[in-house]
Amino acid sequence: MDNYIEVKANGKITAKKGTNTRTPYNHQKNAMERLSIIDKEGSFSTLVVLPTGGGKTYTASTWLLKNAIDKKKKIIWIAHRQMLLDQAAESFQKFAYAEAMPHISEFTYRIVSGSSSHDRSIDITPNDNILILSKDSIGRNLQVLDKWLEREKEVYCVIDEAHHGTAKTYRRIINYVKERVPNLKLLGLTATPFRTAKEEEGLLAKIFKDGVDQNGNVVKNDLGITYQIGLKELINAGILSRPIFEPYYTDEDYGKNLGLDALEHIQHLDVLPDDIATEIAESSARNKLIVNTYVKKKKEYGQTIVFSVNINHAIALNQLFKNAGIASDFIVSDIRDMVTGVTISREENEAKLQAYRDGDLEVLINVNILTEGVDLPQTKTVFLARPTVSKILMTQMVGRALRGTAAGGTAEAYIVSFVDKWNENIAWCNPDTIFGGDGKFTDNDVEYQKRQISMIAISKIEEFASLLDDTIDTTKLEKVPFIQRVPIGMYAFTYLEEDGMDLSYQVMVYDSTKTAYEQLMEGLPELFASYGIEDEYLSDELLSELEEQCSDTYFCGEMIPPYESRDIIHILKYYAQYEEVPAFYTFEEVDTKKLNIAEIAKYIVEEDLGPRKKSEYVDSIWEDNDDNILRLFFGKKIYFMKQLDIEILKITNATLFEEENNVVYGKRKYEDMPLAEIRKVDPNLEKEIRDNVFEKSRNRKGAYGCACCKMTSNNRIPFQVDHIVPMNKGGKTVVENLQILCRKCNGKKGDK
Repeated sequence: MDNYIEVKANGKITAKKGTNTRTPYNHQKNAMERLSIIDKEGSFSTLVVLPTGGGKTYTASTWLLKNAIDKKKKIIWIAHRQMLLDQAAESFQKFAYAEAMPHISEFTYRIVSGSSSHDRSIDITPNDNILILSKDSIGRNLQVLDKWLEREKEVYCVIDEAHHGTAKTYRRIINYVKERVPNLKLLGLTATPFRTAKEEEGLLAKIFKDGVDQNGNVVKNDLGITYQIGLKELINAGILSRPIFEPYYTDEDYGKNLGLDALEHIQHLDVLPDDIATEIAESSARNKLIVNTYVKKKKEYGQTIVFSVNINHAIALNQLFKNAGIASDFIVSDIRDMVTGVTISREENEAKLQAYRDGDLEVLINVNILTEGVDLPQTKTVFLARPTVSKILMTQMVGRALRGTAAGGTAEAYIVSFVDKWNENIAWCNPDTIFGGDGKFTDNDVEYQKRQISMIAISKIEEFASLLDDTIDTTKLEKVPFIQRVPIGMYAFTYLEEDGMDLSYQVMVYDSTKTAYEQLMEGLPELFASYGIEDEYLSDELLSELEEQCSDTYFCGEMIPPYESRDIIHILKYYAQYEEVPAFYTFEEVDTKKLNIAEIAKYIVEEDLGPRKKSEYVDSIWEDNDDNILRLFFGKKIYFMKQLDIEILKITNATLFEEENNVVYGKRKYEDMPLAEIRKVDPNLEKEIRDNVFEKSRNRKGAYGCACCKMTSNNRIPFQVDHIVPMNKGGKTVVENLQILCRKCNGKKGDK
């Protein structure tokens, strides 16, 4: 006899009798009205933009119950997190009233993800009315949708947190459904239509093309938005609370010994290094400040969510809150923490959330879980006990306390941040900056410039440190005029790692590398085509091979400052996910004249400043003001002083930079060295040889051609330089003995 257990991953929902007791707010009514306008189109692809706390899931599910489910139209709801999937299913169940569905009495749903508590993609049946799917689970098994889509004329597809929707997997899902259904109605939901940079608007516009203008007309504009409202409008309407920002300064200093790797992890991944996170978690003074701050204003703060650094931090804070007589508990997104051995099941997390909803808990501490989704309307205060460089994460954390009086919350919300001392190069996000301007998530000009300088500075730390290290030969670098060592711009982009983590990255571009990067961006489509790459996530081995091909093709010749191979790898990861080149930003807003150390050195020499006056002058420009561009750029005064001394020496004793050659070495002809070895000693010669080999391979139309299969291209990226007679058989590295082969032919030759 078979045994069964009840699961929430699939089920049948029966229409509730009576009337939905929840009345939509005006902005939600307006959004639904606009959706009904665009729904008259045979198909559409549009965005609905509501701030955190604006009720995106409620608005979409309520509208779909009436306009899709009641008309027996199927729905695919896609998200990237398990909690978002559960939240969507719960919303359809909660608001399935007969008044919204007068023509049907019941419908079915199924949740599919990699979680053991959800169904698998093979469990999908043609009878499912709503599929609530994780993008990776369905993205790997799209064929399971074939029977479900068979004979369907019109399907609704919702992309939850649609700012993620430009990734290749989302686009693959959308296109797969579009090819099989005459009319696809695509709806994206987001609080942040532009993830972290303005160029993402262009990517989103390729997916979401239809909108509704102020006059109620369907239009195709730059980015298709059917409805949008800002934070300030919802605050003024009482739907969101008015935020009160309270910073508390801990006097803890975590920025003294941060290395380049730590800074890059913080800047790009928004991840604190383990040792720093441990130091924060174990700081008794900092933890007592957090707990005592709550105890002193318990009445004003009310129910509070605390965002902690890690599990250890959550455990430590929880114990201190309990010792102080505060009803508290913690939830975590990790199933198991290998250090503490803590195991938290989804059911345990949900039980604790319910206890908080019921008022049994005054404080709920969490690690990486209460950011997207989850409705906790009684929250009056958030404690930001962890710093972040992410405006999106900051917006999501702050949003947990913004339920206003019109939404059953409070008129005011407390945003309490605990501010530590850090390296000035880290552009931490300030919670009140997300309310700047018109309520959208934008920095003012000063904040934007400081953020740019911080990005540049992090890229220069390794270079500055090398100048202080006597074991590293920095002679060539020191000879380059300092102003040429300041980046002229950057490629800035964000992508999702395979584990779902956001990674923000900036590639600094100099006069020396500008042309190479431009050529790389132009050649990326052909590079990926030549390798037949379709995957969104690439293996380390393939990334290494692609990086080497890019380096050999574009980054030949001497470049000072040089390019970084890791930068190429991040660009490749981004392109694999979005099939778009990242946007380039110039640093026109940065006053680089203030960074020209050569001019400062020239003034010191020409004015003949003695040691005392020089020291006073240097101190004055270093301590100029709080937003001093020199301090932001160099971070440490020792880096600034070392560079200044080098520039002074260039003026006063130029002969020091002329090397005396006192050794006569043996000689080896360049023609007896492989190209990779020639690059190390004479990169310009290597570039010249490669250029000449490619030039001789051109056909009458000017295209490059493989010497074996005769495949042609106007771009160099599909080809590799090859010895006609191998070097191990006496062949020389000369143009006459070199040819270009496509990757496939070169691979075949290497196998022989």
